Amino acid sequence: MNLNPVILAIPMYFLLMGIELIYEKISNRKTYRLNDAITNISTGTLQQLTNTFVAIIRIGIYTFIYEQWALFKLEQNWVTFIVAMILFDFFYYWEHRMAHTISLFWGGHVVHHQSEDFNLSVALRQTSTGFIWGFPFYLPMALMGFHPVQFVLVGGLNLLYQFWIHTEHINKLPRWFEFVFNTPSHHRVHHGRDPKYIDKNYAGVLIIWDRIFGTFTKEEERPNYGITKPLKSWNPVYANFAHYIDLFKTTKKSRSLGDTLKILFKRPGWFPEYLGGYQAPFEVADDYKKYNKNINLGINTYLLIQFIVALTTYAAYFFKNTDMEPIVKIAFASWIIITTLMFGFLFESRNNWVKLLEIFRLVMIPIGTYFLQRNGLDISQWLLLSFSIFAIGSIIAFLIISSKSQISVKDIA
Repeated sequence: MNLNPVILAIPMYFLLMGIELIYEKISNRKTYRLNDAITNISTGTLQQLTNTFVAIIRIGIYTFIYEQWALFKLEQNWVTFIVAMILFDFFYYWEHRMAHTISLFWGGHVVHHQSEDFNLSVALRQTSTGFIWGFPFYLPMALMGFHPVQFVLVGGLNLLYQFWIHTEHINKLPRWFEFVFNTPSHHRVHHGRDPKYIDKNYAGVLIIWDRIFGTFTKEEERPNYGITKPLKSWNPVYANFAHYIDLFKTTKKSRSLGDTLKILFKRPGWFPEYLGGYQAPFEVADDYKKYNKNINLGINTYLLIQFIVALTTYAAYFFKNTDMEPIVKIAFASWIIITTLMFGFLFESRNNWVKLLEIFRLVMIPIGTYFLQRNGLDISQWLLLSFSIFAIGSIIAFLIISSKSQISVKDIA
């Protein structure tokens, strides 16, 4: 059983997103788009999937430093817990700030900022590579003697706090709260791509770090969300590597090792003069249109149903992966990756080979379920039969829907 606080909170995440959607219906406001929301959740799924393979390495490194070099071995109690929460948040501020001001590190954080909407699903839009650059910032806690279990717990709670601040429906809170804590108003600023909002309000829980270190800006008008170079894709895997791909293409044009290092470690947008020089943030044009793909209602409905069913399998993996044999874990994870990719491909209106890949994905549902059952997972014959019927029905529905009309592509506001 996975006891990660973030995983345990999955039902709460979707309950709150459901409440937000209901409130939007009542208030006649709209901050969700189906393609964007599913892509947000898909990138979060990939991040948690990656975590099931690399968490043991991160915790292993932290534990090794704690066991070998800790200056103290602090007792786990409510006092050290509060201190650990504050320290973790302090290190989070600096990790987050460096992720915005060092281009290579930005590649591990940009995923979270790619959405051009702002709602609770954006909180789940997380990176699969950010741990590479971010994890070292927290190792001083091991040297200080904070137990690994306490470290994992406060880290999870820090991330949980940040979920609720991703909404447009909560305005300013009481002044004392806005002064001390991170809030939706503060975090909307952080997600803004307007020049005056960029690289502001890095806080996780406590906004006081931004006030102390000069990176605080209050919300005035509502921001334009996203990044200065829009991703223009619903592919969650590409979302994780787009910035690294751009960096690789740029460094290939570099004329010296020094310039290559500057491209990697100076702020995002910095280039040598012969490559155009620093590209400063610019105001968003009044006629700017968000990236979108207009596909037929049938495909949208099909994707929504497939996504809801996929969520149940994701949950099964995340709650049970610690008990799985390696081959089972890899097979299950592979299907999840293919599924998140398929949602992106279908939203982007690709044809022909994508249809074949979707049929393959559907066929693998009963086959994969049978494989998992044969390799030790407690799966009933009734569930296996249900998945088989669902896969056959889905294949028939997909062929009918996709044959009626080509998935037309059109950018819309």
